[in-house]
Amino acid sequence: MILHPRNCVAFTGHRLYRDEARLLLPPTLERLYDRGFRTFLDGMAVGFDLAAARAVLELRERHSDVQLIAVVPFRGQEHRFPAAWRRLYDEVLDAADAVEILAEAYHRGCYAVRNDFLVDHAQVVVAWYDGSAGGTRYTVERARARNREIINLHPRAVILPESDAVLF
Repeated sequence: MILHPRNCVAFTGHRLYRDEARLLLPPTLERLYDRGFRTFLDGMAVGFDLAAARAVLELRERHSDVQLIAVVPFRGQEHRFPAAWRRLYDEVLDAADAVEILAEAYHRGCYAVRNDFLVDHAQVVVAWYDGSAGGTRYTVERARARNREIINLHPRAVILPESDAVLF
């Protein structure tokens, strides 16, 4: 699959996300749509990723030209999820316009490969980032280093130093 970053939005966020941005995601996605973004890349992780994917599917109900690309770090990722999240994962995967599976099996570093793919193929990264260490921090820092626009929906939005990216 060949994607041009200037047309794509990616998501990154914490697994401990508990639907706190439920009211923020729809208007954020609508504004991105108004700016011309039609392709949304989702890393398919428990928490913010799957919530964002669900919001993209709702956006697609209003705008038929929206595409959701499920970026799966390895085949069988969902087997590690709790049952409720696995159901949502299956629903999102079935509804996605395309699925990009990056590895046939889990391997050390596969989540970083997925995060790199998301940033490298997007112009905008929508985050749920509270400043804590982990994969979300890695992804936000990579997005900043690659001069991607960052939209952080977390109420305690963290501003990274030396960033030209937009945080709001």
